[in-house]
Amino acid sequence: MANELEISSSQQANIQALLKGESAIPPRGWLARQAAVNYEAECAIAEEDPEVFWAEKARALEWYQPWSKVLDFKAPNHSWFLGGRLNATVNCIDRHVHGDRRNKAALLWVGEDGEERSYTYNRLYREMNRFANTLKRLGVAKGDRVILYMPLTPEGIITMLACARIGAIHSVVYAGMGHQSLKARIEDAHAKVVVCSDFTFRRGKKIPLKPAVDEAVRDLSFVDHVIVHRRGSRPGDPDVKFDSDREKDWYDIQQPREIRCEPEMVDADHPLFILYTSGTTGRPKGVVHVTGGYMVGVTYLAKAFFQIQERDIYWSTSDIGWIVGHSFIVYGPLSIGATILVREGAPDYPSPDVTWELCERYGVNVMFTAPTAVRMWMSHGGEAPSKFDLSKLRLMACAGEPLNPEAHRWAQKYLVGQANGMVVDNFWQTEIAGPVLGTMPTFEARPGKVGKPMPGVGAAVVDKDGKPVPDNQGGLLVLTRPLPYMLRTVWNDPKRYEAYWQEIPGYYCAGDVAFKDTEGYFAVLGRADDVLNVAGHRIGTADVESCLLRHPAVAESAVVGLPDPIKGESIMAFVVVRAGTETGPGLIASLRDHVREDLGAIATPAEIQIRASLPKTRSGKIVRRALKAEALGQDPGDLSTLAD
Repeated sequence: MANELEISSSQQANIQALLKGESAIPPRGWLARQAAVNYEAECAIAEEDPEVFWAEKARALEWYQPWSKVLDFKAPNHSWFLGGRLNATVNCIDRHVHGDRRNKAALLWVGEDGEERSYTYNRLYREMNRFANTLKRLGVAKGDRVILYMPLTPEGIITMLACARIGAIHSVVYAGMGHQSLKARIEDAHAKVVVCSDFTFRRGKKIPLKPAVDEAVRDLSFVDHVIVHRRGSRPGDPDVKFDSDREKDWYDIQQPREIRCEPEMVDADHPLFILYTSGTTGRPKGVVHVTGGYMVGVTYLAKAFFQIQERDIYWSTSDIGWIVGHSFIVYGPLSIGATILVREGAPDYPSPDVTWELCERYGVNVMFTAPTAVRMWMSHGGEAPSKFDLSKLRLMACAGEPLNPEAHRWAQKYLVGQANGMVVDNFWQTEIAGPVLGTMPTFEARPGKVGKPMPGVGAAVVDKDGKPVPDNQGGLLVLTRPLPYMLRTVWNDPKRYEAYWQEIPGYYCAGDVAFKDTEGYFAVLGRADDVLNVAGHRIGTADVESCLLRHPAVAESAVVGLPDPIKGESIMAFVVVRAGTETGPGLIASLRDHVREDLGAIATPAEIQIRASLPKTRSGKIVRRALKAEALGQDPGDLSTLAD
């Protein structure tokens, strides 16, 4: 983030638009009466004594050994529930298996090809234990890292749980990233085992995954085993060849009768998982979430914010490769004993009807999705959802990037209108594993504004010196105190973690620009650093620029984000090529293919422009705001620092 906070012209325009006072959407009385918590009472307890508040929430979990101290905070480090010991899977699976939910559906899965499977809590318990025992036999122990490169399948979820069962630390890599991104994450985690699938579906096409793993681990001698979940093939299938002694079939190495595995009890501060996210430098950032505080946060929020009830069918349209999939596909909903619908595939493939047909068929009550998806559905019009019975869909929560007022109102009318329900916004990050700002069902919804701080959360808008800015003015969004479900460190790089607390001393700051209105509603407007938000996925500009520079034709590169009506932001790249390079359409295609293979489809530039030079300061720093202003047809402002 720059030394000086600059509110962009588009962010200033957003503030003015949101201050015009569009009519709010009133709360639904019947939803408010069903609310799991009293917001005002919860906030009062949390403000009076945050440690008492979080200790009460922690008692919703089963602890093998109770904690002796709730919080030890010496900025930037904070530890929660000191002395406490537990296992995440005991809370997600065992306590339901040994209670009334033994034969309740835990997981309802639909593949893109139409395959359907269901898992009771008892079946999920057996499958988890069987694979946990397999990992143990392969030498995986508490603290070892396991990389997952798997699509949204039951086997992916089972693998996550199996790691947590034995105290191994899992790190899920989104099964759309290229081999270079995968390799960087395997190396940083120093993973002992990689678990992958042979392919994933992408809009009807089978996209091979194992070749990327083969390339990523080729020279990594510390990887002992590569376990392949062969979805559409069995041993001997010529499409999936095992070329190394360390490659093993996911099913063949399991022992059918190994259905019990004693859970490894770990300290509350033991890492549960590492999840890599793009930062403002080229190297991926391994965000570490720990077992105790993380489980307390996601268990509480699954009920308090998402309002998931005992008989509900809950559907998150995210993927296990992202923090949403960790927190509110797997750990949060399973901890409260929910029934989760999981569907692999794009929400508009094979047609815009597919999402609503599934909502009707399964009777979905609560949905969590991204504004990108809402804008996509809106682009198809209201006819598709209107054809189906959505009368049970009472709550739709959106997060990932700002939910624009037009999309909010469209979803309120067409998606939850039949149930007289609510669309609610919320804000959080990979670094903070659950909502910190949001609209509770007891609130009125104010389209364009995300809502108020969740109970237990201290939030403010400040200037670059940490001084509060007046209401209705833009500044940096900060958290004034730690939360149990915040990241605890950055894997192998504590200095990068400390930066969150050092940018504005005394506050946690991730570089988001926001404002707060006079009634306490926050609006989050975007980033103040060089991280793009494409369809809810944080992508570092440095990641894409570094990738382009690895192409043999490229001498210089710069990347900016441009507003996109569907994705929130799209990527535009500016490239200076090496002398003698032909600059026809073939080069543009080659550059796109290069990024797609290296970083995955989500990081592929929507537009690439070949230029003779890039605007730079006299010290040689590329001035990206000038490129962005040019692309948007805006005034670039003061350019006196440019070398040319």
